[in-house]
Amino acid sequence: MKIVAVVDEENYIAPLEYGNSIMLIDDGTKQIKEYENPGFGATHGGKERAMAAILTLKADAIIVKEGSLCPGSYFMSQGKLKYIPVEYEKFDDIMKNLDKIRQSATDQLEPLMYQE
Repeated sequence: MKIVAVVDEENYIAPLEYGNSIMLIDDGTKQIKEYENPGFGATHGGKERAMAAILTLKADAIIVKEGSLCPGSYFMSQGKLKYIPVEYEKFDDIMKNLDKIRQSATDQLEPLMYQE
């Protein structure tokens, strides 16, 4: 499974427009590829730009926290990605617990997770 996480400069899981990097994790090999986030810092449409870039990476799932997505980015990705809601703050914690958290992948999120 290929999993995406959006992180800031300090490797904290961030909302799509606040993370400067998109991390693509291959959970089989534990390899990580880092991509520049085209939605980073955008005052309008940043989450949608980030999601468009994420979809081109052909990932299977995305790590999300409350507020990571907006309705537009959520509906763009529905049916194309699974969602993995987490409580972890740091990317390192995601990697340490990857086997456990990937099991919580779901096709839909509660509206609280993507409302603005």
